[in-house]
Amino acid sequence: MAAVSELIAVDIEGYLKQHEAKSLLRFITCGSVDDGKSTLIGRLLHESKSLFDDQIATLEGESRKFGTQGEELDFALLVDGLAAEREQGITIDVAYRFFTTDKRKFIVADTPGHEQYTRNMITGASTADVAVILIDARKGLLTQTYRHSYLVSLVGIRKIVLAINKMDLVDWSQQRFEQIERDYREFAPRIGLEDITAIPLSALRGDNVIEPSARTPWYTGPTMMRFLETVELDETRRERGPLRFPVQWVNRPNLDFRGFSGTIASGVVRPGDRVRAQPSGRESTVRRIVTEDGDLPIAVAGQSVTLTLADEIDTSRGDMLSSTESPAEVADQFEATIVWMSDEPLLPERSYLLKLGPAVTNAVVTEIKYKVNVNTLDHLAAKTFELNEIGVCNLALDRAVPFDPYQTNAATGGFILIDRMTNQTVGAGMLHFALRRAHNVHLQHVDIDKAGRSGQKGQKPVVLWFTGLSGAGKSTIANLVEKKLYEMGRHSYLLDGDNMRHGLNRDLGFTEGDRVENIRRVAEVAKLMVDAGLIVLTAFISPFVSERAMARRSLAEGEFIEIFVDTPLNVAEQRDVKGLYKKARAGELDNFTGIDSPYEPPENPELTINTVDCSAAQAADRVIDHLRSHGLIK
Repeated sequence: MAAVSELIAVDIEGYLKQHEAKSLLRFITCGSVDDGKSTLIGRLLHESKSLFDDQIATLEGESRKFGTQGEELDFALLVDGLAAEREQGITIDVAYRFFTTDKRKFIVADTPGHEQYTRNMITGASTADVAVILIDARKGLLTQTYRHSYLVSLVGIRKIVLAINKMDLVDWSQQRFEQIERDYREFAPRIGLEDITAIPLSALRGDNVIEPSARTPWYTGPTMMRFLETVELDETRRERGPLRFPVQWVNRPNLDFRGFSGTIASGVVRPGDRVRAQPSGRESTVRRIVTEDGDLPIAVAGQSVTLTLADEIDTSRGDMLSSTESPAEVADQFEATIVWMSDEPLLPERSYLLKLGPAVTNAVVTEIKYKVNVNTLDHLAAKTFELNEIGVCNLALDRAVPFDPYQTNAATGGFILIDRMTNQTVGAGMLHFALRRAHNVHLQHVDIDKAGRSGQKGQKPVVLWFTGLSGAGKSTIANLVEKKLYEMGRHSYLLDGDNMRHGLNRDLGFTEGDRVENIRRVAEVAKLMVDAGLIVLTAFISPFVSERAMARRSLAEGEFIEIFVDTPLNVAEQRDVKGLYKKARAGELDNFTGIDSPYEPPENPELTINTVDCSAAQAADRVIDHLRSHGLIK
């Protein structure tokens, strides 16, 4: 490195211990485009002697090639690592850098300023203690200043550095500095920001970055580095909270040992403490705190340990051990804020995977309350969330999970949403509170169950889910199959797409969101009919793989038979019994499947019927043969 501690040469062990004892500050830099975020971080790295000689040599060469500062070093290049960033002179991805001084260790995240990279900024801010918001002294507060301030407030950052940069370009005007600070302090309380430190600086020239600048005799506050080294961190806040121990793994190496492994999210635990397993509610006593280095007398937030209990209780991955005096809440319906991170829009009632700590469960957005215009903070009506949009909605899970509100405990109140088909993270969210109906509405026990109803009818209940393009022959084949079942004395019911839209689903259109809701309702009705012991036939285009998968998951294993009526588009269009393809081609019908709305063929249907090669009667016989061969009818 360009400069290192003299302690390294004489006492390497002492040097390492010195660094172990230092506190760690995580902070982010954010602001509008070209406000100097990367330049500030590069300056901090350079002045803190955190660069190796070869890095400095590389920086000199790249400054000549890509730099914007003439013969001087362009410190922004130290963190703008992508080729596109260097060519455009902007930040796109989140860049993390580590550096250290004699007083503290730091991890800084340089986050992008462009609105289209909001998801990148949320990622960088999620673990930060402090936000450094840069403002170009010439421009003052901009739309992106308000947006970034809202975002850092959203993820729970409360300590703000208002870095008013490029003061050299306004002749170090005290009046300009104070005007910008005053404007920001008027706005900040609206989003819960009160701990604000404003610093006038020039990241390019180094004024007030490390040492006080002679150009600002009117400024008596800390330099940037002094603030970062001395800002108070509430490092014991998580320890002061109630015990939250999400179970990541049930550790059972042999018959004589059973422990629960994980990282303590908050609180303190000792042998002898009473804990409650959630969501089951069973209680026990901590017997041991086990680590690789031996048992501990106490463990605190942030430590990874294995707890053994005095009693054998049924607890698995995703459950939580909480203090009995102040347990976590348990619910399956919530209000939450969601930051949408996918190019595909969020669709209400579409099933996603929700990951809350180690717990993974199915989730749907049941209602979008509003989206937030992050530039003005206005609440806007919305039916969906597009990429980088933020809003408040209601969530419903398929099982109850333990949680805390995000503002109380980010580790047990923050979640991500995952697309079931691609396994990509599509959203990040923060739980607000459990909905009242999550506590007040309960399943009512009934004495006659599905087995009793189906036994009375002498049949196995099942859903025959016909899917395919319009004109493929779904309704025709399903109708013939039901007639054959009727002649065999079976109890059945046919749910047809057009018929459902005349009644239960008459309020729905044909947008992607309405199609999702259409199939959700059909799946719920089919599930109830299976519970009644019926053989249910559904004839719907049901164009999306995810919704058909949702319908399958709602039923028991073997109760969902997907039948793909595979008819080529040109054949279906030639039939066009209802004249719909002709209207769609003429532009009179929007969102028509196969024309301007996609159809996603089944990947592994139980039965595929090509109606080009067989008649409707032959197709119906094939369905009946399938039911017989799988023991569903005799």
